Order: sequence, then C-alpha cells, then structure tokens
Amino acid sequence: MKRLFLVFTVFGLLVTFGAPALADGHCMDELGCVEVGPDEPIVIGGMLAVSGAVSAYGEDSRGGVEIAIHDRGNMLLGREVEFIVEDSLCSAEGGQAAAQRLAADESIVGVIGTTCSGAAQGALPIISEAGMLMISSSNTSPSLTNDDTDAGGTYRPGYFRTAHNDLFQGAMGARFAVEVLKAGTVATIHDGDPYTEGLAVVMASTFAGLNGEVVFQGAVSKGDTDMSAILTEIAASGPDVVYLPVFVPESEFIVSQAANTPGLEDTVMMTADGSFVPTFPTNTGEAAAGVYMSSPLVVGEAYQQFLESWDEIIGGAPPAGFHAHAYDAASLLMNAVEAVAQELDDGTLVIGRQALRDAVSATENMAGLTGNLTCQDESPYAGDCATGEALAVYQITEAQVNEGEDAWPPPVVWDLSMSG
Repeated sequence: MKRLFLVFTVFGLLVTFGAPALADGHCMDELGCVEVGPDEPIVIGGMLAVSGAVSAYGEDSRGGVEIAIHDRGNMLLGREVEFIVEDSLCSAEGGQAAAQRLAADESIVGVIGTTCSGAAQGALPIISEAGMLMISSSNTSPSLTNDDTDAGGTYRPGYFRTAHNDLFQGAMGARFAVEVLKAGTVATIHDGDPYTEGLAVVMASTFAGLNGEVVFQGAVSKGDTDMSAILTEIAASGPDVVYLPVFVPESEFIVSQAANTPGLEDTVMMTADGSFVPTFPTNTGEAAAGVYMSSPLVVGEAYQQFLESWDEIIGGAPPAGFHAHAYDAASLLMNAVEAVAQELDDGTLVIGRQALRDAVSATENMAGLTGNLTCQDESPYAGDCATGEALAVYQITEAQVNEGEDAWPPPVVWDLSMSG
C-alpha cells in the first residue's frame, strides 16, 4: 500500500504531512535526514559508466540528468543543484566502489544510477543500508525488482528505476520473432551479466510459450573476441534467429563473425539495448546491415524539445537510448525532494531519507518524457516506475553502417502497437 502525502504551501514555505522529518527541530526520520544549509546546494549523486566500452550509456544518462536540472533553472527550493558523478563502470566491483564513495557523503539526497544491472548488484546493498535511494535510468534486469532471493531476486528497499523491466523487453523480442519473422527456432547468447542473462532467459521462455523451439542457450565471456566456437555450435542447431542481448563490443564480434560461419548464412541476428549505440554498425561492418535491435522508443512534443535542448546544451544527438529515462529519473527525485523538504527558522532544509523513499514510491501518473510514471511496490516489480510500453524494434540499414552517427538512430520497424 502506498503512503499518503499531502503537500501545500503556506507563505512560501513547503509543508508536508504524512511523514514529518522534524520534531522540535530534531530529525525524527527513521533513516536519518539530509540537512542543506541556506547557502548550500542540493546535491544529487550519480553512479554512471562514464569510461570503457559502454561509456556512451553513462554519458547518455548524464546528459539527461543535466538537462532535467537545467530545465528547473539549475535551482530547487531556492538552492542550486549540484550533480556529482562517480564512475560505476559496468561491473559489480565498479558499482560497489562508486556506492561506497557516495554513501560516505551525507550531503547527497539521492542517487541516479547505476548504468548497468551488474553494477547495481554491487551498489544496491550499500546504498540501501545507508538509508539512501537510487533511481536507475537504464537498469533493466528483472532480478533487481524481485525480492524472492530463492529465485535470484536482489531487490533492496530504496531501489527504483524509470527504465523498462526486461520481463517486457524479452517478451517483446520473442513476440517479434514469432509474429513478424515467423521464426520457429531460436538460439540465445548472454555474457553472464544479470542484464544479458535475464533478458535471454525471458526471451527463451516466452518464445517457447509461443510454441517456438529453443534449440540452443549459451554464453560468452566479457572480453571474448573469438566467437568461432560458440557460433559453430549454434550453426549445428539450425536456428532461425540468434538472439544476443549482449553489450558492445562482444555483440560486434558475434555478428561480424557469424556472417562467415557456415550454416548461419540465412540466420537472422537480433540484439537488444545493450548494443544500441551508433558505433555498433560501424565497428561491425557490413554484417550489421539487417540486424534487429530492441531499444527504448520515446516520441512526443516534449521529447522533441528535449532533443533540441540536448543539441543546444550538450551538442549533437544523445549517444544511446536511455537519456529520456534519465531525465525522468532526475525529475522523479527532484519532485520528491520538493514534496518532503522542511525548512528551519534559520533557512536550513531538512529532508528525511525514509520520507524521500516514500514520496518516490507514492508517485502516480507523473507525466514524464517516457510516459506516465507510477511506481510499484510489490515484487517482481518493486521499484518499477515505467510502463514497459516505450519500446520498439529497430533494424540496422546500410546508412548506419556507412554513416554512423549521422544516420543514427536506425528506423523503427515494429512496436507493441503492431502486435497481433
């Protein structure tokens, strides 16, 4: 059940009922309070992959957050907003290290991140135990919103996301393969990451439920460059579709080498949002033409205005697919801060950490760039705030192979509205 918050303004002072952080000037919030002095900024933390092979995703989300802050005049409750980013890489170890650094900073009201689901598994226990909250714009692993540890769930209180749950994306990939590609058999590849493995599992189970046959399920390791062994094994199973929701650059090696693997000449290659970057087709080469990719699809006037702001403030176009989700994540957090902050006589803002979590959890029908957001509180969707509808299937063409960023993104060929 969601907790009720009543918010109104009295003589310019924000007053909140339902989860008071203060009593007689003292913090009464069960998880503690963030105090922001009259001349101090409101600090938002970020755990994003801003180096390495998947840095485009971290920069994509960083830009979305920065524009959300910019659209509020860089101010919140009369204070400047400061955004501090720690590099969480795309690993549990990177997420753990970034979380430790941010959890040690008592001025941070909340965290946007992580970029990768694997990093979230390292970061989440630390952030949760510190009483903080994190809202991810690009984690999609179903395990993160599932509290059933016996089934692999890793949910911890204080976790939210504006990205879709791969229970949606995996099922969409299976439906596309069956309904549009008329595939009867599929092979899946993951790389051991919670995101890639979870997505491959959902796709395979949904495909089988649609009377398809899963003829191969296997994995590569991050850092692999020679994919000949697994591709030869897959070719022997004779799939109509190879589904490889892995990150770049491994996906680039798989697709380029599959083109020269006997038995896979007519096999359709399909990947997901972990490879939805303009470097994928240029690095993969001619073999990328025709590859299908599932990834976020955001439309509408507000989103077009966002893209104009990106070009004006950051330059060019966003480098990946989760920038709008990051904008919504930052908006969700800032809305919650506005709802629960209380002001002392000396101008100090006091923000209860449990009150902040409760305010995010209570969000219903928030108009975001990616759609109307309502945060769930029950497993297996605990912390999910997205609908899962802002997804589509794209197809790489010769234009993306030859022109890269100038022809990005590839054209949409299917979305859930086209499903039978």
